[in-house]
Formats: sequence, C-alpha cells, structure tokens
Amino acid sequence: MRGMPIRLLQVIAAGLAALVLGLALFWHPEPPPRAIPRPVEPPGGDFTLRSGDGPVALADLRGKVVLVYFGYTYCPDVCPTALTGLAEGLKTLGPEEAAGVATLFVSVDPDRDTPAHLKEYVAFFHPGIVGLTGSPAEVAEVARRYGVYYARQKAATAGGAYVVDHTSETYVLGRDGRLAGRIPHGASPERVAAEIRKFL
Repeated sequence: MRGMPIRLLQVIAAGLAALVLGLALFWHPEPPPRAIPRPVEPPGGDFTLRSGDGPVALADLRGKVVLVYFGYTYCPDVCPTALTGLAEGLKTLGPEEAAGVATLFVSVDPDRDTPAHLKEYVAFFHPGIVGLTGSPAEVAEVARRYGVYYARQKAATAGGAYVVDHTSETYVLGRDGRLAGRIPHGASPERVAAEIRKFL
C-alpha cells in the first residue's frame, strides 16, 4: 500500500473496526440443536397394603382407573381439601363410570393411622375411598416407587402432635395398572372427573 494517503488508511481502518464491532454486537449464531433431557417419571408399580377390611392389592384392581393419594388423617388442611375435591369429582361420574374407578388413600403416617381409623376417616368424604397403611418400611417403599416425598416434622412439645409434610398430587393409574397421569392439588371436581374420563 505504498503511497496510499494516510487519510484513506484511517478511513479503511475505521470501517474495519466498525464492521468488527457490528459483528460482535449483532451476530448471534444459533447454537447447534441438542437433546433436552426429559424428566424421569417414577415407575409406580404394584403394592399390597392393609385396609380396615383386610389386605388390598393394586394388582386386583386391574381393569379400573385407580386414583392414589398419599396423606394422613391428622393432616390439618391439605388432605381434607384434596379428599373433598376427589369426592366431589367422583360424585359427578355416572354409575357405570364410577364402577370403573377405585380410589386409594395411602397413609404416610403409619405410626398413628391404623386401618380401622383410616376406614372411618375416608368414609366421611366418600364411601368409595379406601384407606391403606402398612409398616413404615412398606409405606416408604411404595412412596419411593411413586416419587412421593414425605417427612415427619418435630413436635412443638415433647409428646405433642406432629405434622407430616408430603406431596399433594393425586396419581392416576390406567386400567393396565401403569402410572398414567396426575391431578394437581386443588383441582376442581370438573377437572377431577375429566382426568378420570381420559382413562376410562
């Protein structure tokens, strides 16, 4: 570039600098597509727990849509709200539809919830709900397979009442016994019935 005027060189340099700056500010190449990992659904699966009328095996309910809720009878508000919503949803089903549904309330507080106490408790909400319990190890295993969280909290005073934090979704199992969906806490009766009808 011998003999090129200094002014021209300055203009070219300024233009190149502006081009580089523009590319830096405005050029955003798309990143290569990558597979987004999907959340792993819990496997669910069969279990046998005890009701006030004897053992209940999930395998014996094949052919029905099964609703499973994990809670406890001393729950101050979450469980009553959930069971009321489920009960009202069940009441909107026709007789043939209702005959194709089973609803299970699995206690996450086996130390206090006896089969007899569970039977009396769930009957208050709906005659079709069955309360189930087992040993702490049995309940923990069923909860693990369904991805249910629960944790007993310390009582405020020695020997006083305690609460159990727990997952508040209702699990929906299809006629084949496989985990098929979930009903969120606080769902309206209409939503509950609609979720059930998806799998009838």
